[in-house]
Amino acid sequence: MVDYLIILPAYNEDAHIGKVIDSIMKLKEPCLDILVIDDGSKDNTANVVKNKNVPIVRHPINLGYGAALQTGFRFAKDGGYKYVITMDADGQHDPFSIPSLISTMESKDADVVIGSRFLQGGYRMPIARRIGSWIFAKIAHLYTGYKFTDPTSGFQLLNRDAFLYLASEDGYPFDYPDVNIIMLLHKKKFKVVEAPVKMITNHNADSMHSGLSPLFYTLRMVIAIMVLLMRKDNSIKKDEYAF
Repeated sequence: MVDYLIILPAYNEDAHIGKVIDSIMKLKEPCLDILVIDDGSKDNTANVVKNKNVPIVRHPINLGYGAALQTGFRFAKDGGYKYVITMDADGQHDPFSIPSLISTMESKDADVVIGSRFLQGGYRMPIARRIGSWIFAKIAHLYTGYKFTDPTSGFQLLNRDAFLYLASEDGYPFDYPDVNIIMLLHKKKFKVVEAPVKMITNHNADSMHSGLSPLFYTLRMVIAIMVLLMRKDNSIKKDEYAF
């Protein structure tokens, strides 16, 4: 039985996803499976994935990155996986950093490990995104007491308790789950830490966050954080949940 499942949410990524899958398959350890969630792509993403003989779940329409992740979590739940690793399908996340996530989870007894591109240095982020990341890192620190450096990273390792909780969380965002989910997991008594990872600069991905996009993203995230803080939450916490 394979313990690890890599979830790759993909939307119109036919130019990159084949290379991403190939790079993952070069890993010798750990033994892992790959699942692609095609979130309503209009290009050739699905055919590229099928040609790689990798399982794929397709959304008929584009629901958003968060919705694709939650579909993957539910697949992992039904498949009996012990851990999931979330990666972007655009080639930014280096799969050879996965052992860093795993060793950090083991050494720190964590439920969730976020891959930080800044802990080992060398990564250049556009200034608007870097400022936004810094602001959200400060918010996460104030709420959790942990000094996050890269709270917007989608390169993550989650144990079964954590991804089962998120699979069933009605408030899980359809668009981009970032610092609000870190805060939610902390609220539910999950331990979230960071580990150093290598990320590859993708200028196409950076261009998606140009113009007013960072401002709109920041406003959406501020609203999400406010909703989380004001929400009267009677849902089950980690220690009360029967997994």
